[in-house]
Amino acid sequence: MFRPMRRARQQLSQEQAREIMERGRTGVLALLGDQGYPYALPINYVWHEGRIYFHCAREGHKLDAIAACPKVSLCVVDRDQVQPEKFTTLYRSAIAFGRARRLEPGEEALTAIRLLNRKYAPGLEAQGEAAIEKSWAQLCLVEIQVEHLTGKQAKDLSSGGEGE
Repeated sequence: MFRPMRRARQQLSQEQAREIMERGRTGVLALLGDQGYPYALPINYVWHEGRIYFHCAREGHKLDAIAACPKVSLCVVDRDQVQPEKFTTLYRSAIAFGRARRLEPGEEALTAIRLLNRKYAPGLEAQGEAAIEKSWAQLCLVEIQVEHLTGKQAKDLSSGGEGE
């Protein structure tokens, strides 16, 4: 269903790709937008047990696009180091492909927002609970069920030419 990577030597293992998704802070969510145009935007997210969660307003372009076509991808760049003298970039990234769905208000959505709080405001769980309670009526939580995950890195990284 998904194309094999053309430069297979640069492909990361599933474990390495998952690690990128877990430690990433910002991802670029790609959707099929209005009139068939791609719609890609940066989001904060959390990876949890093969699923990705993010929050948004209860209405808007993202939710309209997901309702029309739930197939999405999320790209996370783990490393981006331009080496001008070598005319190259040392990069490492992962892309998750899957289907997005809006979570109904309830325990599942509450768990997702708490995971986001834990990731982006560690040690501030009590304050996070207060913020969640205050903004709960305006929040929408979205889950991406990951169907395919791939990662790739620059050939200089895969051959051991440049250290971590």
